[in-house]
Amino acid sequence: MSNRGVIVSVRGSVVDIRFEGRLPPIYSILRTGEGGAIVIEVLTQLDDCKVRGIALTPTQGLARGMAVEDTGGPLKAPVGKAVLSRMFDVFGKVIDRGEPLKDVEWRSVHRAPPPLSKRSTKSEIFETGIKVIDVLVPLERGGKAGLFGGAGVGKTVLLTEMIHNMIGHQEGVSIFCGIGERCREGEELYRDMKEAGVLPNMVMLFGQMNEPPGSRFRIGHAALTMAEYFRDDEHRDVLLLIDNIFRFIQAGSEVSGLLGRMPSRLGYQPTMGTELSGLEERIANTDTGAITSIQAVYVPADDFTDPAAVHTFSHLSASIVLSRKRASEGLFPAIDPLQSSSKMATPGIVGERHYNLAQEIRRTLAQYAELKDIIAMLGLEQLSPEDRKVVARARRLERFLTQPFFTTEQFTGMKGKLVSLKDSLDGCERILHDEFKDFPESALYMIGTVDEAKKPENKENKEKAENTDKANKSEKTAKSVLEVQPAAAAHES
Repeated sequence: MSNRGVIVSVRGSVVDIRFEGRLPPIYSILRTGEGGAIVIEVLTQLDDCKVRGIALTPTQGLARGMAVEDTGGPLKAPVGKAVLSRMFDVFGKVIDRGEPLKDVEWRSVHRAPPPLSKRSTKSEIFETGIKVIDVLVPLERGGKAGLFGGAGVGKTVLLTEMIHNMIGHQEGVSIFCGIGERCREGEELYRDMKEAGVLPNMVMLFGQMNEPPGSRFRIGHAALTMAEYFRDDEHRDVLLLIDNIFRFIQAGSEVSGLLGRMPSRLGYQPTMGTELSGLEERIANTDTGAITSIQAVYVPADDFTDPAAVHTFSHLSASIVLSRKRASEGLFPAIDPLQSSSKMATPGIVGERHYNLAQEIRRTLAQYAELKDIIAMLGLEQLSPEDRKVVARARRLERFLTQPFFTTEQFTGMKGKLVSLKDSLDGCERILHDEFKDFPESALYMIGTVDEAKKPENKENKEKAENTDKANKSEKTAKSVLEVQPAAAAHES
């Protein structure tokens, strides 16, 4: 028999419902409105006959006294091979104007993380084809990596580039989960992935910016339910990309505020740690497969001490920090090599050569960062010859670690490059050994492998730079001669 209730109050997205019979359990889905179009999730049982829920859909037209029906179960997501190459909302409805789903199973989005006995203990590197990440911030297969950065420094571009690179040379499934992001980005991503031919092994879910907080809060759980199916039932590796995990925390904060809970530090919800852990702990590496997650994290006002950033840091095996300063200098991807870190960068996992090389690169870049103030005040000429060599190496390394992306070809006109770890390490080693000290810095900017710097067009740049240096030197000599002559004449008189 159906369990029915009546709405007693509506406050924005928060709805109180009275039931005469059995009270629905927490996380139950209730439907009301015309044709059950308005969906409410139960979050609190107020007393023995009333529950409080949050609407997952807009509440226009909702009024006191309206009938509500208990569906008898939680929010569910579709799983199965039929979900591949499709785009979904939080309710598992297709939003790509395609045909309705067939041959799918529906599973609850609220699932427990895998037990410790089933988790894999192996540490493996996940190669991305992006030089600066593979060399300095190696990612873990079955781990969680965070992309930290403020607005407009390139988090979404880096995520889409990783999808493009990885789906091409791995036999896994990519799941893209957009939490509270722009509708335009979803449409562009769908079109780009279709053109790149990688859509058959991809699933997309979107809880967009304009949707109620309840919908944005649950879209991540729906994406994880699909990812767990491919890992546990199909025994495939899954790449889960979340853009943006901060919007998940923000949606939870909105839900908490609407429910009348006392806010915690900086206005965040008191349950933020528990809610984030409930999502993150389901991303795990088991004996049958792995869910590797890369998550964009918006950092409010570029403040890394913000509770949202701090709580997210604790779950990650790699933190990729994007710098606004590097983006303004045109060094893309704008990854800050000194702030970014990875738990994989140890000799036991990446090997002695890779570890020592990464440490040497960091040391060189750190020395350059310290010398920048002296250069700004006194000029490069005042440095010792050894320091000048360090600056030259660091500037060449910075430019070599830039890379043209496949996903930005239409904007930059530069063909995208995929670089293997071996070639990336080889290039960095040769720069540190001063093989390219006579080449201009521009020859190493936006190239793939280091040998591209020796191409004819770059040789021309080298000759031009040498000619300019000679011209500058002769100009300085002539100037000094002219300055000396009047002084000598004055002395004679």
